Amino acid sequence: MGDIAAAGYEGAPLHAMPGESPEDVKKFFESFGLKPGPGYLGANWWDPAETDALVQRTREMAALHAALGCDVMFVADNGFMTKGPRGIERMALAGRPTPEDSLSADQYKIAGEALTRAGEAALESGVRICFHNHVGSFIETRQEIDDLWAQVDRAMVFQGPDIGHLAWAGVDTVQFCKDYAAEIKALHIKDINRGVMEQGIAAEWHYMVFNNGGIFAELGEGFVPYPEIFSILDAAGFAGWLIVETDRTTKATPLESARISREYLKSLGI
Repeated sequence: MGDIAAAGYEGAPLHAMPGESPEDVKKFFESFGLKPGPGYLGANWWDPAETDALVQRTREMAALHAALGCDVMFVADNGFMTKGPRGIERMALAGRPTPEDSLSADQYKIAGEALTRAGEAALESGVRICFHNHVGSFIETRQEIDDLWAQVDRAMVFQGPDIGHLAWAGVDTVQFCKDYAAEIKALHIKDINRGVMEQGIAAEWHYMVFNNGGIFAELGEGFVPYPEIFSILDAAGFAGWLIVETDRTTKATPLESARISREYLKSLGI
């Protein structure tokens, strides 16, 4: 948290330990001069046995967010180590899944209904859930995102894309933001090293090999076209959280990494 503040950021993702009150969390963030930003709930939304519990977890997380003045939270698929139809874990297919590795039509329907219920529960506290794509999960490709979106109530569930993961998945990030601009309410932003990405896809690397091999770049040092993306979102009236991430940096320290990305955003007037 100290590095986040030292690098010049205004906030950090919300998290709370068991038993902590909103006041406890607020004091912790304030001790670093930071605001609580949107937290993250990864889950198997496509598993009907989990739906009721997930709706309740979302309701509770949303209430905490609202108490701390944050009106959005991220939700995502958590099926990284789950085997798909071909008997292969999704993390082992990072950047190169085929259509037959995706959820079934029934699973998309279950996930859409679960997310819609969770979104309705979150809105009880005035908080919007924003779905977050992720390489190595069951919602990675543009087709998988679109197929899920066909099953959600778009008045209850919003977009919270990870732009770097979209790029790694082969998605046209500019077109994606054009198509979903009105529904994007929060972002995770990271950059991607094209050379590492192409090498790993060709060699059929596991997700963790990409991660350890330098797939993630600091903002402005990869190939994601952020100036164009931000222009599209600005035109759509976006005014939400930007969560900067470099999951594993190749720089000497996390602080150096955080500062590089912060300076890049400043160069764009952010």
